[in-house]
Amino acid sequence: MLIQGWMTTDVITVTEDMSMMKASILMKEKRIRSLPVVDEKGKLVGIVTDTDLRDASPSKATTLDVYELNYLLSSMKIKDLMTKEPAYVKPDETVEFAAILMVENKISSLPVINNKNALIGIITQTDIFKVLLNITGVYTGGIQFAFSLEDRAGSIKEPADVIRSYGGRIVSILSTAAAETAEEGRRNVYIRCGTIAEDKLRGLVKELEDKFLVLYSSRESMEEIEKRRVRIP
Repeated sequence: MLIQGWMTTDVITVTEDMSMMKASILMKEKRIRSLPVVDEKGKLVGIVTDTDLRDASPSKATTLDVYELNYLLSSMKIKDLMTKEPAYVKPDETVEFAAILMVENKISSLPVINNKNALIGIITQTDIFKVLLNITGVYTGGIQFAFSLEDRAGSIKEPADVIRSYGGRIVSILSTAAAETAEEGRRNVYIRCGTIAEDKLRGLVKELEDKFLVLYSSRESMEEIEKRRVRIP
């Protein structure tokens, strides 16, 4: 999936000359963790995060009084804190590539720029999570079966056909590619299917366990999501 289909285009930005205090207030008001920094032409010149602001803030043990503290916060500019030449992605790159950049750089968001280096969007960890949910089809509920299968042509089709024979509608199939996540000559495969009647499900599980190496089966209930939702006063 491409960045352009999942990025946020309504991006809140700041300039290099904005004060640290204003940037901090803006982040809190908008409930965001990073602010791309652009020049007068809209080109990306840096990024500032809540961590940057927190690290630059005086310690709570400071001897400065409130007036001195406010002066310090208002006089410090974004250009003094921002990361110059930040990691970025382009709209025609994949979401998976963005995830790699976030993990390797230990960051939670990436500005999206066009071929003229102009900022056109931002993609965050939350966007990546949404892609994961979309790919797996977990919102449909149902059941996920995990298998350790031989790494050969047709090995995935075999358990999928068994699931279909019990009336299971295949929602998604995911397979590991990295050798370190499975035994040599095998790969882990995750098949999610729609809800199956309890009497059929017992027979399905038994046949799958008889024919394949089943790592686990898991059934999620969407009702549980509502029960466990965090209530914010």
